[in-house]
Amino acid sequence: MKYFYLIIFFISLNLNANTDQKVHQFILKNGMKILVQEDNRSAVVVSQVWYKVGSTYEHNGITGVSHALEHMMFKGTKKYKAGEFSKIIAKAGGKENAFTSRDYTAYFQRISNDKLELCLKLEADRMKNIQLTNKEFKKEMEVIKEERRMRTDDKPRALASELFLSTAFVSSPIRNPVIGWMNDIETLTKDDLQQWYDKYYAPNNATLVVVGNVKAKKVYKLAKKYFGKLKKQKIPQPKPRLEIEQNGTKLITIYSETAKLPYLQIGYKVPSLKNIKNHKDVYALEVLAYILDGGSSARFSKNLIRGSELAASVNTSYNPNSRLNSLFDISAIPTEKTSIEKLHLAIDKQIQQVKDGDITKEEMNRIKNTILAEKIYALDSAFYQAMQIGISETVGLGYQTFLEYPQKIQQITAKQVTEVAKKYLIDKNKTVAILYPVKSQ
Repeated sequence: MKYFYLIIFFISLNLNANTDQKVHQFILKNGMKILVQEDNRSAVVVSQVWYKVGSTYEHNGITGVSHALEHMMFKGTKKYKAGEFSKIIAKAGGKENAFTSRDYTAYFQRISNDKLELCLKLEADRMKNIQLTNKEFKKEMEVIKEERRMRTDDKPRALASELFLSTAFVSSPIRNPVIGWMNDIETLTKDDLQQWYDKYYAPNNATLVVVGNVKAKKVYKLAKKYFGKLKKQKIPQPKPRLEIEQNGTKLITIYSETAKLPYLQIGYKVPSLKNIKNHKDVYALEVLAYILDGGSSARFSKNLIRGSELAASVNTSYNPNSRLNSLFDISAIPTEKTSIEKLHLAIDKQIQQVKDGDITKEEMNRIKNTILAEKIYALDSAFYQAMQIGISETVGLGYQTFLEYPQKIQQITAKQVTEVAKKYLIDKNKTVAILYPVKSQ
């Protein structure tokens, strides 16, 4: 027992030493927020611009517009030609890209610290000056259609997961895929993207996050130089679009001629940090996810993969940082000798054991050890630090949430984990998707 407490004690010291690095905050007169974390362990700097807009801001008919606009942000401004942004960064020895999620769209560069000014100059330019041409728009929409076909439509499990999500949620925009439904992608227009850009791409709807070998005051001066001249604007606030109450388990069955293996996905509607006053529930759900699927010694791996050999794989995911409510998601592939139904019952049994209070102090200590150790390893990455700061800030939690994580996890008890399992992992909150391979006729 003392051995486990010592491990957690030293890991906690190490983790707190990393997260205790101060995040410097500045706000420009136009409302743009600047967050800087000084980390002098390398000469590399990570610069990210986060916009408070993603797929959950979209309405039916224009799903995928946030993602499509992200693509077009590389297709030129009044000053730079299509593709020139990427070429300039590459020539300076940097790497750049972007990503869209349900809650945000972000653009980033990894580059030497002496080239940070170049990044801020380019980002400020495309915050207000992109030029959408019919030629580039039509070309890029074909790229996006192919991306959707390759990542979703032609992959049975990905398509099943998409159908699963749209079954789990009825009125919440979480049901829509980030890339958009194909029929919406096919009917999006250049004007749709322009209107979206005009609505949401403004300094007072953006946060600049910089992590690396920099001085906070210098970053602020550079940000003020390039972003400070941009005008703030009125940003439309998304309507709540809350999910209606669920009254029983939902089941969707999918048959695929191209699937090689059956697939099971189970999801329970659960809160996120943004949507519940009692944050302890959320951190307890995070610990629960690790108890079930936190490495080779976790319950799913130990009992379902190696022990009974019922599953070829079992994975658990939970996003506590969602702007809207989330899902506690379990996906699994049975072994050749096992039916989907038998695996489903075995997963339910593992969950029931947690509900029954079958969690030892040793297991709780080991799980906390695993969680905190993962975070220590991740904190070696400036990109990871910037991501956590950016996500927390953009979804409305505040960057401090990222810094508080270690302490919050350590405070969770086995009793709290049992309580959240009994409270949220219930039939009333449950959706199940089953994918069956079938032979072509």
